[in-house]
Formats: sequence, structure tokens, C-alpha cells
Amino acid sequence: MDSGDTAQRSLEHWSESGLREMEEFYVLATEDYRQLALAADWAALLGERAHQGWSLLDVACGSGKFPTALVRFTAVASLPDVAYDLLDPSAFSVATARAALAPPFMPRNDLVMPLQELPSSCGPYDVVWATHALYALPPDELDVAMARFASALAPEGLGVVAQATGRSHYLSFYDAYRAGVRDATPFTTAELVAASLRTAGMDVREQVITYETGTSDRDVAEGFLQRCAFDDTVSLEEMEAAPVLGEYLASCRRPDGSYVFSHEVALLWM
Repeated sequence: MDSGDTAQRSLEHWSESGLREMEEFYVLATEDYRQLALAADWAALLGERAHQGWSLLDVACGSGKFPTALVRFTAVASLPDVAYDLLDPSAFSVATARAALAPPFMPRNDLVMPLQELPSSCGPYDVVWATHALYALPPDELDVAMARFASALAPEGLGVVAQATGRSHYLSFYDAYRAGVRDATPFTTAELVAASLRTAGMDVREQVITYETGTSDRDVAEGFLQRCAFDDTVSLEEMEAAPVLGEYLASCRRPDGSYVFSHEVALLWM
């Protein structure tokens, strides 16, 4: 099995051609970022690092849903403008996230590359975060990536990773997909990320948040789950009929046919 298979399919889905599925994914997944925004006093945490000319690195920035949630649900807009560097191996993602930013997040550098290739000339940053961003990071590259995360952070800076645990929907679903539909490299769990950050010398504090998302719209469910697997070739009906995966999905289905997915996310503070 190619260790880049999951990473490659992830990259292919962060593209113009994946827009339909992405939009259906975010019908549910936007809640992931609202939960993160409500999980801490971000205005105070960021305000402690805010100063003239401060900087932030958004690792695997995706489509900018986390800074959008912070502006909507918290008081971060009152902070001084921060130079916001966007890092993602997908140029489409970087452009999408850049367009989504609002004050105090002021886009600066577009870094179209994986974290493990970030030049040493970039940083140190006052804030480095990766929110629901590291699932497809190949396991054999995790330690290199987390060492770069650590080295990009200024000594008194704030580092944050938000990642689902091995018990959460995203990981449970993908494990069942791998067992019942297509063999693939596993997703990287919050537990693995935390261990790797500690190996890199970081002092990591863990905060766990739990919540549910759901829908009775089968088209939305299909698009969401296809995105969870980075695979739009398998229909919801095929998923429901697949071994292992079908059993997992049955456990998420309510008597009225709607789906409810349980999430457990670790916020890793550094």
C-alpha cells in the first residue's frame, strides 16, 4: 500500500472539481469550527500575543472555516491586525482561504506546500495552528512535520492543533471504509499528533470537546461521507451495503432514517 494514497486523494479533492462534495460536507462540518470557536476565549488567548507586526501561520488552511468562525462567534475582530500566512499543498485551498479572511486576519504569504517542506526562513510565528488539518498527513512524515510545527513557533508563542481522536466519527468512519471498501493508509489521530509534538519537545495540554452533527437529507449525507473518505466514486447506498462500513453507518442511523455522527476532538495547546 502506498503511504501517499490517502494524502493524494485528499489533495485531489481540495480542488475546483470537488466543490459540490465540499459544499455538502460543510453543511455539517461547519459545526466543527463553531465548536472550536466556542471552546476557548480566543480574544484573550490571541490578545496575549498580539502586538504591532505579529504573525500567524495557518497549517493546512483548507477553506478558511476556522478564522471565519472566530470572527463570527468571538471578539477577535477587536485585536490588532495580524499577518496571516496560509500554508497548504493545494493552491485551490490557499486561494479559497485567502478570500475568506476578514480582520484582524490579514493575508500575507501564500505557502503552497506541505508543512514538512516549510523553509526555515519562514517564522518564527506568534501563533501557529492546524485545525482539522492533519488527517491525511502520511504517518511516516508526521514527526518531521510536527518538528517543523514546533520550530516555526516563537518561544512565547501560542501553538494549537485541533484534531479528532481515534474514537471520533472521522476516524471511526475512515477505519470502517478502509476495512469494507478500499484499503488505504489510516488517518492520523489526535493521539498520534500529541505524541509526535511531545517528541518534538513541546509541552502539550489536551482539552477534549464532544458534540454531534446530523442530517435527514441523503444527498447531504452522501456528499459529507464521500468527503470524509475523499472518495466520490462510492454512493451512500454502496456504503450502507458494504461490509464493516455498513455496520458502522447503521450505528449512526436513527429510526427515522436520519444520520447523527458523534465527534470527539482534542484541542492540543502549546
